[in-house]
Amino acid sequence: MKKKTILIFAIMLFLVFVAWMLRDLFMVRPELQKNPYDYGMTALRKTDTVPSYTELSPLKPVLREITSVAGNQDGKIYIAGKGGVEILDVSGRMLKHFPIRGYATCLTLMPDGTLVIGMEDHVELWSPSGNIISVWQAVDTNSMITSVAATQNLIFVADAGKKIVYQYDRYGKLQARIGEKDPVRKIPGFIIPSPYFDVGISPKGELWVANTGRYRLEKYSMDGSLLTSWGEASMAMEGFAGCCNPSNFTILPDGSFVTSEKGIERVKVYSPDGAFVALVAGPEAFDEGTRGLDLAAGSNGRILVLDPSRNQIRVFVPDKRN
Repeated sequence: MKKKTILIFAIMLFLVFVAWMLRDLFMVRPELQKNPYDYGMTALRKTDTVPSYTELSPLKPVLREITSVAGNQDGKIYIAGKGGVEILDVSGRMLKHFPIRGYATCLTLMPDGTLVIGMEDHVELWSPSGNIISVWQAVDTNSMITSVAATQNLIFVADAGKKIVYQYDRYGKLQARIGEKDPVRKIPGFIIPSPYFDVGISPKGELWVANTGRYRLEKYSMDGSLLTSWGEASMAMEGFAGCCNPSNFTILPDGSFVTSEKGIERVKVYSPDGAFVALVAGPEAFDEGTRGLDLAAGSNGRILVLDPSRNQIRVFVPDKRN
C-alpha cells in the first residue's frame, strides 16, 4: 500500500510538472511578448526626425498593380505594372495608356524617349506612342529582372536572381557582366538576399548599383571596375537598417540620391558624396509592411514615390519653410 501511495504521489508530481511545462510553452507571459529578433523595428517606426518635404495630392493610375515609375523634366510620368503602361502629365491626367503582355517589373527612359521595360526574365523596348520596338531573348531561366537603366547607347539590367548587372547595347547584344566577385579587381560581389536590386545612371553618366546586402550604393565604370561606394548598416537615420537596403534609389539632377527602404519604410535624400541630407517621408507615412517603394525624379524638384500598398504615386516637394 505504501508503494502504491508513493507511485500515485510520483505520478501527481509528474503531471504537475507537465502542466507547468505546457503552461510555459503555450501561455504568453509579458516578458515573452516582445520578439527577440525584432531589432527594435517597431520602435523605429516612430521617428523624431522631422521630414523636410511636404506631400501633395497623390496620383492615382488606372493600372491596379503598379510596380515602377519614371519621370522626366518635361513633367511626364511613366508608370508600369501588370498588363500595361500609363503616361501621365504633372497633374495626373492620363496622356497615354497601352497594354503589354505580361508583368512589367521595372522601366526607364532612354534619352531619345524609348521606353525600356523589364518583364521578369526579359527586356522589351517600346516607343512612347505604345508601339513595340523589340523583344529581347530571356536572360536566364533563373533570372529575376528588378531594375533597368540606360544611356543613349547602353542599357543596364539588374538581375536579382543571378545577382549580376548586365550591360547591353540598345539592340540587345550583351557587352559586359558587372559586379561579379573578382578578388583581383577588388570587387566583392553583390549580396542580394531579397528581390530588390536597383540600378541607376547619374546626370554625369555614372553607373550606380544598390548592393543591398552590404547596405550601400556602389559606383562602377562602364568596363565593370568598382570605383567607389557609400552607405552603412545602422539603425540611425543616416544609415540603412533591416535585412537589406536601400531597396530602391534614384538620382536627382544635381547628383543627390533619393533612397527608399523596406522593413522601416523611409525615403531619404543624400548628397552626391553620400552624406545624409533630409528625410522625405518616415514610416508613419506608409502602411506597415509596404515594400517596393520605387522612386523617380519628377519636374520642379518633385520626388515621386510609387506606393504599391495604396496603388498610388505619392508626390513630395521640398518644404518651403526650410
